[in-house]
Amino acid sequence: MTLLLSEVAVAAARLAEAGVASPRADAELMAAHRHGVARTELHLVPDADFDPRFWDDVARREAREPLQHITGLAYFRYLELEVGPGVFVPRPETEVMTGWAIDRVTEMDVAEPVVADLGTGSGAIALAIAQEVPRARVHAVEGDPIARPWTERNIARCAAAAPHLNGRVILHAGDFGTALPELDGLVDLVISNPPYIPVGAEVPPEVGEYEPTAALWSGTDGLDAIRVVERVARRLLRPGGRVAVEHGAPQGAAVYWVFAEELGWLQTRNHVDLVGLDRFVTAVKP
Repeated sequence: MTLLLSEVAVAAARLAEAGVASPRADAELMAAHRHGVARTELHLVPDADFDPRFWDDVARREAREPLQHITGLAYFRYLELEVGPGVFVPRPETEVMTGWAIDRVTEMDVAEPVVADLGTGSGAIALAIAQEVPRARVHAVEGDPIARPWTERNIARCAAAAPHLNGRVILHAGDFGTALPELDGLVDLVISNPPYIPVGAEVPPEVGEYEPTAALWSGTDGLDAIRVVERVARRLLRPGGRVAVEHGAPQGAAVYWVFAEELGWLQTRNHVDLVGLDRFVTAVKP
């Protein structure tokens, strides 16, 4: 066993003791990032090239700092995004909802579909849709002045790697509750991963101590922001347009009724995430 692999094993044990959910994977990813190799190439790093700063990274992760803050990167579908303090780290659960949205937009008989991403954060959802549906134009709304520079960097980063993205993601500053009045009745799909954690709920240290509070808490039942998204989607969507909104696993039944038929929605459905838990709701504007 090489020195690096031996140190990774020790690091994984330390992370497990600290309560990290995926200790071996995190140790390997930090080692790969620190040594500039792929995770599958750790065994190729010569003993003489071992970087002791790896242990600084391990100590940060032991303190439950998010892995993505340590590496500075998050991976979302086919994207590599910059993240750090002040912007919400995109999760695999959101990839499932985004995949659903990409499929629906792809199916639309529209020359240039218009999409609105409310509360875009890192820009993960907006950029993934624009990347995978090149004819779509995505309006990304972000009201947090600390998060917005991360969005700008990621739009520029992704456009540099994929020139067809130039001009396909348009960033709008401001509260998504009053966003995009110029697009009322013209949007084909509204999508959002809004804050949905009930105030006072217990969350892991990686979330409660490091994620921006504006991206987390949403009233006593966690549904305040989702209710705002429902009203905005009703305003923005064209007839036959669709909405997709992420929510917490225990909120499936309650969120279903936020998009009730009495409010003008059809085909309201709950969808599950990668582990089979309720994770996002979709509906159609008549």
